[in-house]
Amino acid sequence: MLFLFTSCQKDNRKSSESSKKKPDKIILRVAQNSSIDHYYQVGLEKFKEVLEAETKGTVEVIIYPSGQLGNEEQEIIEVKLGIIDATIVSSGNLAPFVPEIGLFNLPFIFRDQEHFYKILDSHIGRQVGKSIEARVNCVFLGYCSYGIRNVFNGKKPILTPADFKGMKIRVMASPILISSFNALGAQATSMSWNELYSALQQGVIDGAECGTADLLLERFYEVTKYVSYTNHLIGAAVLIFSKKKYNKLPPSVQTAVLNAGRAGVLAARKSEIEMSEQALEKLEKKGIEFFSVNKDLFREKVMPVYEKYAEKLGGMKLIEEIMRK
Repeated sequence: MLFLFTSCQKDNRKSSESSKKKPDKIILRVAQNSSIDHYYQVGLEKFKEVLEAETKGTVEVIIYPSGQLGNEEQEIIEVKLGIIDATIVSSGNLAPFVPEIGLFNLPFIFRDQEHFYKILDSHIGRQVGKSIEARVNCVFLGYCSYGIRNVFNGKKPILTPADFKGMKIRVMASPILISSFNALGAQATSMSWNELYSALQQGVIDGAECGTADLLLERFYEVTKYVSYTNHLIGAAVLIFSKKKYNKLPPSVQTAVLNAGRAGVLAARKSEIEMSEQALEKLEKKGIEFFSVNKDLFREKVMPVYEKYAEKLGGMKLIEEIMRK
């Protein structure tokens, strides 16, 4: 009897210990298409830090930079299908999936970065966020930026729209950006970001457009020479989380995802501004030549693009509201 009692005690302890066993760790796979030194990476590192801290280690976030899990278009599809859990992507590459975000791809619609974030954090940005959620089956976590965009190439300075004649310029897959550069007189060419360096190196294209920090981080200074301060676009980027995965998470982890998302986009915003300021001096030392332009000449050429897409983007009234704010 003593033996049986002792055995029962042991079995009860085992049962009690088993019931107290820690739940399985939740592994989240997140991706971004740029280098490990990029401000997108800074944003995802903050996302990881906050999420893991708030969940006390029950969640582990693994980050895949440099397009390891595909280009941005592939990452968007992977989030939609629940293959990966989160990503930061540009509005340019999101536009084919979410036409409404094309509103932020209109050239010269933002005066400066302060105006840009004012709009993105307003009811206008929130409404576009709802469209992203509906069309990509994701949770919209917030906006950051991929920089103030300028044109660069290795042939000659672009000082007026006429200088674009005969030049192949890489742009993102956004129909609005393609139309805008065609309107400027360039031959707009869409290709993956990860293919851009080799395309410039091999002369497949003549130039492209990006932010100052990207010129440095992606080493484009090795395969180009002239940068024109067109400031034609302030790029909106979006942190999105798979709705399929989100719906399977405990409520406490869902809340932590939302909090970490907000912290992540704010960290990416801050890092982009700092990196852009630091990049200019370094690029000049590497021999890149920068040229100021009369932006009114470029703005005038792309006005037909506003007329072409206005109805699909909410109408001229909404576009004018943005430009007035």
